[in-house]
Amino acid sequence: MKGAKVVFISTPGLGNLVPAIEFAKVLTQKSQNLSATILLINIPQRPLVQSYIDSLTTTTNTAPANIHFLPLPTADPPSLDQFEATIGFLSLLIQNHTSQVKDALIDLISDSDSGSGQVVGFFIDMFCTSFIDVAKELNIPCYLYFASPATFLSFMFHLPTLHAQVSTNIEFKDSANDFNILGFSNPVPVKYFPSFMLNRHIDGYSWFLHHARRYRETKGIVVNTFQELEPNCLNSLVQAAGDVVPPVYPIGPVVDHKGPAQWHQDSWGHENVMKWLDNQEPSSVVFLSFGSMGSLKDSQVKEIAKGLEKSGHPFLWAIREAPKDKRELPSDYTNLEEILPCGFLESTKGRGLVCGLVPQVTILAHKAIGGFVSHCGWNSILESLYYGVPIGTWPIYAEQHLNAFELVKELNLAVEITMDYRDGTTLVSSEEVANGVKKLMDGDSEVRQRFKKMSEKCKEVWKENGSSSVFLRHLIDKLMAVI
Repeated sequence: MKGAKVVFISTPGLGNLVPAIEFAKVLTQKSQNLSATILLINIPQRPLVQSYIDSLTTTTNTAPANIHFLPLPTADPPSLDQFEATIGFLSLLIQNHTSQVKDALIDLISDSDSGSGQVVGFFIDMFCTSFIDVAKELNIPCYLYFASPATFLSFMFHLPTLHAQVSTNIEFKDSANDFNILGFSNPVPVKYFPSFMLNRHIDGYSWFLHHARRYRETKGIVVNTFQELEPNCLNSLVQAAGDVVPPVYPIGPVVDHKGPAQWHQDSWGHENVMKWLDNQEPSSVVFLSFGSMGSLKDSQVKEIAKGLEKSGHPFLWAIREAPKDKRELPSDYTNLEEILPCGFLESTKGRGLVCGLVPQVTILAHKAIGGFVSHCGWNSILESLYYGVPIGTWPIYAEQHLNAFELVKELNLAVEITMDYRDGTTLVSSEEVANGVKKLMDGDSEVRQRFKKMSEKCKEVWKENGSSSVFLRHLIDKLMAVI
């Protein structure tokens, strides 16, 4: 069979870029006739993300030989007065790279003409829809790589309908209605809607609506999930396939098992954290982490500290300080004693460890971890599932509230600590934290047993006739059919 190549581009954020690259590895490993070129958008405004991007093009990068990284020439970033929400900044930054993406694709097509393999697919992600037009102009089949759950994909397809249902002068958050969303077994209360739905009059909402309307223009959608995890939603999407929904390929879980330990500056002493975990009993430690974009108000940090003290369980807690600029990410605290209750570090010494950003997947893989209080980002959920660490829900931003709703109400796979937390407007009390941690760490709970069974299933899907392997073969057949 002739060689061929696929091209990927992703939003310059860890939650989007990392799974896209890991999927490119899975795709090219399965088909030796495929190579992948990954176009990289630089984002110096976010040093953490930029350090990951820079690591991809170094001589020490261990990517397979048929994976190639191509940094794009830098485009002007949007100014602060051009956007209100983070997604506005990212969407404009991506859109500003349109000419660079077109030039890169033209060069790759020219290479194909000289015998290096035809470009058979261009994979964008959920915020790169401006490049659909480039793919059409160059006659390259365009696919969507969706690094969130099938339920959020279904929500996005339903978003234009929701927009039309509710008058534009009414905020969704002021509606007492629960909404029936394709793919959900239960009506979804507004309080669990994604954060961008809370204010329809800022650009975050309009950008999500814009992207959602364009998904149907792609040739297919790869979702980082698996049939056994979201059967109801995936079956609903299959039934809706046609003019509204392109073919959906659930190919997951795709997980980066090395994590930031391979590229992030070790400011918190990763080795010291692992040594501390080595000294703890198996499945005894609750791990709290809110993602690379997650931070909490001072008042909430103090309530969590009090709750952990009351719970009596050993804990590893990663906390980060809110960014000063809306283009930036949270950063590690320079002095933890300033943010934590007086005497907390001393009273929990030996039983608990507080740190900044740590390599989450490495922590979850450790035998001492028995529970994970998570922001419910989809990558974190899949990592937790793979390593069999039950989740306590604490969503903060993006679609995480919807993810928490799915885990708790739809799938019965997580313990609810909070599902409707909005930083700055709600406060989870220390009693709620303590009770949630105790429930999460209950070794005999039904949720824990269900979670362990699903963890076993998520590995079986990659066997020869497993569901994800089958969908991966279908996708490869479709890609190669254009040759």
